[in-house]
Amino acid sequence: MPELPEVETIVRHLCTARLGGQVIRRASVHWAKTVAPHSPAGFARQIRNSRIETIARRAKYIVMTLADGRSLIIHLRMTGHLDILPPQTPPRRSDRMILELADGRQLHFEDARKFGRVWLTSNSDQILSKLGPEPLTLRVADFRRRLHGRTQQLKPLLLDQHFIAGIGNIYADEALWHAQLHPRRRADTLSPQQVAALYEAIRVVLRRGIRNLGTTLGGGTTHFVLPQGERGRNQEKLHAYGQTDLPCTRCGTKIKRLVVNGRATHICPACQRAPRRASRRGRIALRVKTG
Repeated sequence: MPELPEVETIVRHLCTARLGGQVIRRASVHWAKTVAPHSPAGFARQIRNSRIETIARRAKYIVMTLADGRSLIIHLRMTGHLDILPPQTPPRRSDRMILELADGRQLHFEDARKFGRVWLTSNSDQILSKLGPEPLTLRVADFRRRLHGRTQQLKPLLLDQHFIAGIGNIYADEALWHAQLHPRRRADTLSPQQVAALYEAIRVVLRRGIRNLGTTLGGGTTHFVLPQGERGRNQEKLHAYGQTDLPCTRCGTKIKRLVVNGRATHICPACQRAPRRASRRGRIALRVKTG
């Protein structure tokens, strides 16, 4: 699934391609469940002749603000991506929605697995309001306050879009490797120095991902590519994610793959020490004390 750096890269490319200011002359929907809340015919009718004013990102969502105040919100999910194609390009097998622009170009939403969604709404808060803060604008003091008292393990907490928005499996693994923290470590056991290290690690790996135009892990239509068909370059800079059995670039120990809360996870077992379990005596004492 495209994460914050991939979606940010897409948004920047759409802006560079001057989609802002374009009028949507016609829309066609080729998979009914792709659009909401309208039917395919209703969506096409409602969006016709709408002008795109701005294009921005919120978490993993692409948000196009229209001239009449409505929003066109796109979530790529697992396999969705956007392509800017020449006039009169026929629909491809995995195209789910096509917007025909006033200058003749077409914006195709291709989605092999059909998980992506496109909303046309006058109330974007219905979709976006429950998201957590943006990690690249969140202050360290606010991050510390949000982390305080959290008993969840670090990996699932970073993936929780209500806690912090935009991080997925790739960048969670990379941030935890960078901060030298085990993904099963409980958030409430971090020292102030470790909280600061995690905060900085998140920012470092996300900025690196944006700088390298996102992470493309494979070929074909199910992997992230830019709207002009280019591949990202950040896969060449990964230290943990997908690096199973390769030497850690920090210490040389082989990267290990494990499952945390149902998600494939990659760590250096030497740099990211597993949290110590309480002894049986300590657990009994704790039960007596709290009982």
